[in-house]
Amino acid sequence: MSALGNTDMTATKPAAVEVRGLAKHYGSVIALQDVNIKIEAGEYFVLLGPSGGGKTTLLRTIGGFHKPTKGAVLLHGQDVSHLPPDKRPTSMVFQSYALFPHMNVLQNVGYGLKVAGLSKRDNQDKSAAALELVGLTGFESRKPHELSGGQQQRVQLARAMVLERDILLLDEPLAALDAQLRKDMCLELKHLQEKVGITFIHVTHNQEEAMTVADRIALIASGELVEHGNARDIYRAPDRTFTASFVGENNMMSGAVTDVSGDKVTVTVNDTVVHVDRRDKAVSTGEKVSLSIRSELTRMTLDPDDAQVQSGHALTGSYREAVYLGLTTSHLVDVGTGHDLVCRVVDDLDVLPQKDQPVTLYWRAGDLRLHTQ
Repeated sequence: MSALGNTDMTATKPAAVEVRGLAKHYGSVIALQDVNIKIEAGEYFVLLGPSGGGKTTLLRTIGGFHKPTKGAVLLHGQDVSHLPPDKRPTSMVFQSYALFPHMNVLQNVGYGLKVAGLSKRDNQDKSAAALELVGLTGFESRKPHELSGGQQQRVQLARAMVLERDILLLDEPLAALDAQLRKDMCLELKHLQEKVGITFIHVTHNQEEAMTVADRIALIASGELVEHGNARDIYRAPDRTFTASFVGENNMMSGAVTDVSGDKVTVTVNDTVVHVDRRDKAVSTGEKVSLSIRSELTRMTLDPDDAQVQSGHALTGSYREAVYLGLTTSHLVDVGTGHDLVCRVVDDLDVLPQKDQPVTLYWRAGDLRLHTQ
């Protein structure tokens, strides 16, 4: 077959998961509304958002635990909206470990295979292989109460993966772990997914967790798909106002457009004129817009005539306080926007400004972002 023929086949291969016009209502409560998304085979995809936003409902609907009110769920191009969980090529890892306390680790991992009627020998062989995959060889005879939280979560992972389904659904899998163990398990999950090569769909409200593991992130809030893209773009170049306010530490401001000239937009923020790139957004004079600048891209100076402070790329205000965070220090400045702006730096100042002392926050041209919704 020609190279062109191979390319065409790849291009027409259906997505591992496709959600079309999905809605889920509980009486008058709208949990999901008109969600459309595609997740490719072998992708580590994260559903990120605040609690109650609809991300777990979406995951459970993909897995067949909820029936959609409207729309369809397609797995590998096949509409499975009417199928129960055990008839779909998915397996689920729940937030609670849900291990059987009276069974040992090997029995817990092999339970699904036993229900499916696999022979005892094959069950044990497959379960042992799954435990090796998650780094728990030698733990076969232990009971769940003899394991740490991280070890219990690995058992649940092995139990899901031993079924050899090619889409793994993870519902807040690390929520019960402490901060350091969560970081370690994030890396283990990412390496595991790369090793087995199947599709992972991971729900979390933890931004650092999402950034660590995701190939792509979808932000879910108020039942809607707000924005999706690769982790770097979601963090560094958010399109929507909600994304900028939710992901990372962004300074949010609002103002009115006073001029649009080519790709440059002039916005008045608290009587100060600032310039921002339009980036193909449709804006007009007089329109109310939001602006964001990441705290780590913001700099502070005591000298308003500092050569680094460029006209239209700075705001002057009153110094409030410093918050020491170990690796970084956050400097809070009141620029009259309704809340303090933050300048986060790795190297602390030798001498801190006095409270209410005039200071200027500035940034490089191009770092300020414009949001129209």
